[in-house]
Amino acid sequence: MHRLYSLALGAMTVALTLTASGASAAKLTREPYLQRVGPDTATVAFRLDTACAPTVRYGTHGSTDQTVTAPTAQTRQALELSGLEPGTEYTYVVDACGSRTSPVTFSTAPVPGTRSVHFTTVGDFGSNNQDQRDVSRAMLGRKPQLFLALGDNAYEMGTEAEFQHNLFEPMAPLLAQVPFFAVPGNHEYETNQGQPYFDNLYLPTSQRGGEYYYSFDWGFVHFVAIDSNCAIGLSSADRCTFEAQQQWVEEDLAASTAPWKIVFFHHPPWSSGDHGSQLKMRREFSPLFEKYGVDLVLTGHDHNYERTHPMRGNEVAPSGATDPVYLVVGSGGAKLRELSIASKPSWSVLRNNSDHGYLDVRVEGGTLTAQMLTPSGKVMDSFTLTKDLPPEPTPPAPGPQPTPGTPSTPGTTPSPGQPPIGGSTQSPPGVVPDLGDPNDPADTVPGCSATPAMTLLPAGMWVLASALHRRRRR
Repeated sequence: MHRLYSLALGAMTVALTLTASGASAAKLTREPYLQRVGPDTATVAFRLDTACAPTVRYGTHGSTDQTVTAPTAQTRQALELSGLEPGTEYTYVVDACGSRTSPVTFSTAPVPGTRSVHFTTVGDFGSNNQDQRDVSRAMLGRKPQLFLALGDNAYEMGTEAEFQHNLFEPMAPLLAQVPFFAVPGNHEYETNQGQPYFDNLYLPTSQRGGEYYYSFDWGFVHFVAIDSNCAIGLSSADRCTFEAQQQWVEEDLAASTAPWKIVFFHHPPWSSGDHGSQLKMRREFSPLFEKYGVDLVLTGHDHNYERTHPMRGNEVAPSGATDPVYLVVGSGGAKLRELSIASKPSWSVLRNNSDHGYLDVRVEGGTLTAQMLTPSGKVMDSFTLTKDLPPEPTPPAPGPQPTPGTPSTPGTTPSPGQPPIGGSTQSPPGVVPDLGDPNDPADTVPGCSATPAMTLLPAGMWVLASALHRRRRR
């Protein structure tokens, strides 16, 4: 059973180097990782070797003069912080009851509607090998605002121990400084239908799907996370169903007014790699992506890189069309594999099964620029999507100051959301839940957690309900 505590005030906690100041100091057995970061909220989770109620010290401009302390001594800690400033860098340390981590920085999400977003993404990395570490280090060097993990995050079976050894240890520096949002791969589902995945990660939630599928806005980009394991029948009906997820995806995409829409999940609708195309994902979800103007569909599963032309139905879309582009980015560290189709299909623009690497994406106004990079910086692929956007709203001029002692009249500001815009044109290639104490039987009931009622509204508004509740997470 996970117990949830919500702590207002904000920043984060992270640890890379501990300095002991007393004999009773706790040690971090898992260094902090950033989750659920929004414009004014953030979550940090970490593990200790001794039950402790740690303190997070944080602040802006390099200071750590603000504090928040966990309400309960636990070996598993996760603190939820609110009241942060959008698009702001925070420095933070963790005081673990006598040990202190080295200062680390992270930045909150920008103001909703901000027309500049930078993220990296890759899947199939959870092996704890040198290739994974090189890719992770290279992504950190790009200083992205966020990182999308495309599944198979912890080989081979997605166990608790494998999450520790194959995800959190080799990628600790990246996860300590860059917020990451994940979807599960088929290897996570090898253990209790992904239960360790849900136990270890703190993801946004949807009212219908919990953490199985969810969406969030970052600036003016709408991201939709789908659990393709659920969609293709790998989860039991009491956990997640294809029909409910498909209906939610359509409703979510229809409600979003963000000008850019990006969907990510594990099994690729289009792939000439070892596993090949997942035809149910193509048949059941691609029509929704086309209908609601999705620009990019990011997947993994096959251990290679591949990019399609804009696709419509089962064919390449006409020249100049704004249909979705599909990418396989399964080159994060696992052993690369042979392609299943010797000759490049007509729908495939470029593919590479020789190099590990990651995708770096920048969205500036009406232009999305992506590069597929190796850890050494070699460009495997690059492409640009463009679209016409309405002029950016002009910030309102400051109004007259109210006379001291008299109430002011609330003003109005433009909505941060943008009008619905179709797809894009492609250029040529070129204290949150703490997880409880594992020694307490009440804290080890599978599939039970409590999470904040985080609803991600249209037009990029992150809302954290003040009422806390318990829910089933299986």
